[in-house]
Amino acid sequence: MTLTTERTDLLAMLADQRNLFRIAVSGISDDNARRRTTASELTLGGLLRHVLNCEKHWVRVIVERDETAEIDLAAIGDEYSMGADVTVEGLLSEWEAIVARTEAIIGSVPNLDDLVPLPTAPWSPEREWWTVRRIVLHIFREIAHHSGHADIIRESLDGANTTYKRAGIDSDDVAGWA
Repeated sequence: MTLTTERTDLLAMLADQRNLFRIAVSGISDDNARRRTTASELTLGGLLRHVLNCEKHWVRVIVERDETAEIDLAAIGDEYSMGADVTVEGLLSEWEAIVARTEAIIGSVPNLDDLVPLPTAPWSPEREWWTVRRIVLHIFREIAHHSGHADIIRESLDGANTTYKRAGIDSDDVAGWA
């Protein structure tokens, strides 16, 4: 029997959730990554961009621990969009670099109970302090939340389904299962 540490378990769960999100966007064209399929403004490319920026933001919060930080609303205004000059491949490459940094930072933080000041924002004007653990769980929650959105959008675009893709099953092979 192999025992793992809490930190190892958190990073493994985060890696697994990232993988599910990657499956949802794998093989999609840049044009389809920009297409809306629901009443929402969400697109696969926009979600991918948001997820990578979210992870980058929270790791920066852990590293900088800035007690005067405020959310820059202008900087995040177009976070859910994928510009014409942006590619899925480029976003995935950028995310991989962020993932490597996240894992290095979380792996080196002396204690998951360390308190970190959060940036203030219009929706949270009073400064809050979270543990590193809670921030990691928040990153996990963000990716999980948006993985569901990505799966619905992808299925609407071309019928691909993360569960089937993960199992190596073609969506056409399961028509009528539901």
